[in-house]
Amino acid sequence: MKPRPLDRHGLDGSWERKLAKAQLSPDLTLDLHGHSLDAAHARLDLGLTQAVAMGARLVLVITGKPRPVAAADRGERRGAIRAKLLDWLAAGPHASRIAAVRPAHQRHGGSGALYVILRRPK
Repeated sequence: MKPRPLDRHGLDGSWERKLAKAQLSPDLTLDLHGHSLDAAHARLDLGLTQAVAMGARLVLVITGKPRPVAAADRGERRGAIRAKLLDWLAAGPHASRIAAVRPAHQRHGGSGALYVILRRPK
């Protein structure tokens, strides 16, 4: 059976409500904004390794705002990290530990960031 995309995994209603109202504080923040693709990918893997080691459940990943449609026509690379992030997470060494990925609340960066919710350690 093919795994569901990370941005469609289910969380219980309590998690969804708390995320929607920014009632949870991230256990760890990874700022990938402004890095090259290679550096951002390496930082993401290292940061998730650190998050798992410390027992974190909610990781805020700052990617920067998505590329506006007009900028895409100019060939700018803005938004490249955000475009790759779900693929990196799904194919990375921590994929089995990720419960869900959700857009961040405006208080935590809005459209320029995502929450990565890690599964509870077994």
